[in-house]
Amino acid sequence: MNRGIRNICMVMIMAISVAVTGCTSTKAPEAEPAVPYDYVSKVKTGGSIEEKYLAMGPYRVSYLEKFAMQEFEKYEIHYPSDISEGNEKFPVVIFSNGTGIKGSRYTAVQEHLASWGFIVLSTEQEFSWSGFSSEMCIRFLMLLDEAEAVDGWKTNPFKGHVDFDRIGVSGHSQGGVGAINAATANDHGYMVRTVFAASPANIPLSEALQWEYDPSLITVPTFLVSGTGISDEKLVVSGENLKEIYSLIPDVVQKVMARRKKAEHGNMLSYADGYMTAWFMWQLRDDAEAVKSFTDGDGEIFSNKLYQDQVSNIR
Repeated sequence: MNRGIRNICMVMIMAISVAVTGCTSTKAPEAEPAVPYDYVSKVKTGGSIEEKYLAMGPYRVSYLEKFAMQEFEKYEIHYPSDISEGNEKFPVVIFSNGTGIKGSRYTAVQEHLASWGFIVLSTEQEFSWSGFSSEMCIRFLMLLDEAEAVDGWKTNPFKGHVDFDRIGVSGHSQGGVGAINAATANDHGYMVRTVFAASPANIPLSEALQWEYDPSLITVPTFLVSGTGISDEKLVVSGENLKEIYSLIPDVVQKVMARRKKAEHGNMLSYADGYMTAWFMWQLRDDAEAVKSFTDGDGEIFSNKLYQDQVSNIR
């Protein structure tokens, strides 16, 4: 990589980080959440389905963390508190972190999704483009499901309650690249049933940074979202960039894209959460109401005035 391209890449990395943190302070970024805890009551919605799934779900949520080697630091698990009651198996959503944004900085989003009946995993990995952190989360879940006890508990609440046939990956920014790679370029990618990518880093930028990914390899339903920002040209993924990613996903795959008006890159962790939750409720919990958000032409997201550039091949 020549010096000019390297400098551009460094500027873009800094821009991504600032867009998410919202400041350039020397204060440790871990001290400030990337998503405020009250976002579910403050983010504006433009439809009844989006409003429903942005609200907290019916499940109480518990939290468990386990030490992890390497730069993952720890596995962070938010899950329905009554997971071990009855015989139900719960679907899984794994989060792929954006540049420099550890999972512990957006616990509000994870708690929200867990309240809808998901086992939600994240790590402290700050560079997730390869999808390997998501791969390791799947491996960890497989070990966790087999353990007899967890952290000294007499029983393991997860044992027999993880639905390995229903695993989704959600990623933001660099993590959007990681979510795609989790499904296409890792050993257990075949276990990933759906992908949600919020403002995934555009293909030219990713190639310059050696964050290789290939949307044409995607074989599972995929939902792409981004914001329009103030200046489309300054976004990590512009409208044309997002359309390029969408067009490369094979047409035989169910796919949707939409852009939130006036939303900046860092906003997409929270602003798109209503439809992200609806997407996973449809894909992983067979929710008949949630799918009404995404059908081509008449889905709610098409009439939602907060969004533009909607495209879907879902009938």
